[in-house]
Amino acid sequence: MRLQGIRDFLLPASRAQDVGRLLALCGGIGVLVGGGAILFELAVEAGRFGLLDALAGYRPPASSGDTQIWGTTNTPFRPWVLALLPVAGGLIGGLLIYWLAPEAEGHGTDAVIDAYHRRGGYIRARVPVVKALASAVTLGSGGSAGREGPVAQIGAGIGSSVARLLRLSTRQRRVLMVAGMAAGIGSMFRAPLAGALFAAEVLYKEMDLEFEVIVPAAFASIAAYTVFTMAFGTSPLFNTAGYTFDDPLELITYTALALIVAGGAKIYVRTFYGIHDRFSRLRIWQPLKPALGGVGVGLFAFFLPDVLGSSYGVVQQTLDGHLPLMLLGAIVVGKIITTSFTVGSGQSGGVFGPAIVIGAALGGLCGEISNQFIDWHSPPVGAFVIVGMAGFFAGAANTPLSTIIMVSEMVGNYHLLVPTLWVSTISFALVRRSTLYRSQVSRRSDSPVHRDEMLGEVLQTINVQDALDDPDHEPIAIVNLKTPLRKIVSLFGQTHHDVLPVTDDDGHFLGVIKDFDLRHALAAETVNDALIAGDLMKTAPSLTPDESLHSAMHKMVESKQDELVVVARDDPSKIVGTLSRRDLIAAYDHRIRSESTVPPAPAPQ
Repeated sequence: MRLQGIRDFLLPASRAQDVGRLLALCGGIGVLVGGGAILFELAVEAGRFGLLDALAGYRPPASSGDTQIWGTTNTPFRPWVLALLPVAGGLIGGLLIYWLAPEAEGHGTDAVIDAYHRRGGYIRARVPVVKALASAVTLGSGGSAGREGPVAQIGAGIGSSVARLLRLSTRQRRVLMVAGMAAGIGSMFRAPLAGALFAAEVLYKEMDLEFEVIVPAAFASIAAYTVFTMAFGTSPLFNTAGYTFDDPLELITYTALALIVAGGAKIYVRTFYGIHDRFSRLRIWQPLKPALGGVGVGLFAFFLPDVLGSSYGVVQQTLDGHLPLMLLGAIVVGKIITTSFTVGSGQSGGVFGPAIVIGAALGGLCGEISNQFIDWHSPPVGAFVIVGMAGFFAGAANTPLSTIIMVSEMVGNYHLLVPTLWVSTISFALVRRSTLYRSQVSRRSDSPVHRDEMLGEVLQTINVQDALDDPDHEPIAIVNLKTPLRKIVSLFGQTHHDVLPVTDDDGHFLGVIKDFDLRHALAAETVNDALIAGDLMKTAPSLTPDESLHSAMHKMVESKQDELVVVARDDPSKIVGTLSRRDLIAAYDHRIRSESTVPPAPAPQ
């Protein structure tokens, strides 16, 4: 009994049950998404082994955290086959998406953001399967893309499907969808904390967080991470030396890096959507567009194969200082172009992975120049690479906070938090008008989700009588049961009412005449002038003066009427007035204006 009392004091019993149920669901979704991430990883590796290795003889360098499941073959390197694979992969992936789930095209994360803000967290159950297959084909055939977008949409689709299966509310479905996205990212990149923060931050352009999803997303992300690492281990994705930040004057050099990665991020976004929009305007059969994009990617197979696929091995080589300046510059340009042709043409793949590669190459480029030609309070090249990765994506995606944690978890090093935060913040501030995710809204107040919630919260505080007391409220117009048609038409013409209440000879409320029913009667081939109000009258729901406008709005929606009759609380036959949708909006607007008006400070005595 004492334990129950303490629990009820800290959290009411009903609330505790709701929270416990939600977190249990998020844990279960995390387990499912972790399993889905394992299958997706296996599919990508199968594509790499069967296509890039067995057919083209191309074996891209791997990062320290990559898992070589099937080893390698003895196939000699065939550049012409490597050049054709992205074309074939684009066509196969394009057909899969076109026939089964058109919403699975592109980088995935943007589709999840759109589903959160505008679709009530709804993602079709088939999307995770189609997304996994199409993305495995894209990555396995050499398409330049990342895994975060696909796994984000796969996880979000699982969360949305579970919510629909359990018939949860729209709000709960949105939360589970975002939790699934966090689980996918947290598991695939072995970064559970960053996965949760990214899912809450990526929804907005400004420095805003969807705080209500952070805890559920964290539960799902940890569960998915646990399942995924049971199969592939807990080692960070990249192996790095123990870089630290000990010299504050290094921030001067890091500031130069921030300016460079911010400029690169802006070019990346503009190039990506420039090519994306051109492909969107092409008037050819939709599945041919990804194949055409594959042609652009295949051209790089002959002189710069390093930009094909995920290119995470390139990041590891850059961290180890094994790439020369000219190659780093070529990778920056090549990765921007090939990613734009791959994902921008409609193939399925992420844009986070390429951004990490581009940011790492830019960081390595700056680090090599700084160490070779300046060498004044210059950090090691590897430190430049880590900070460059975070700064580049923070600017390109408007996600400075989660990206800092993401990169720190990916490299297993938290000692560069100060320069990473510095560079990411500057990059975010300089590139904030551009974003890789067009479905982002500026802040919570701009989201359709929260606008509706705010509307409902305000309408709960206003009752019907408040709206009726407005001096601009239109006077009521009532007709008797025996009022002729001509008089009814005249009344509708002289007022803005959508309904006219009908009473009997004693003034008791009987029903309403809707303007739609009147128009229907007048449109008849032979208009019967003998019609009276009783012939046109229909029953309709009513309101009472003490009801909230939130209740009134729901009754309007359910009855498909823009105006309802208000009756006395103690006598439903006594008409008090009518409330229209216009009155409801006017009352809401008046309340918002009155609450936002700050009274002037009193004059000093």
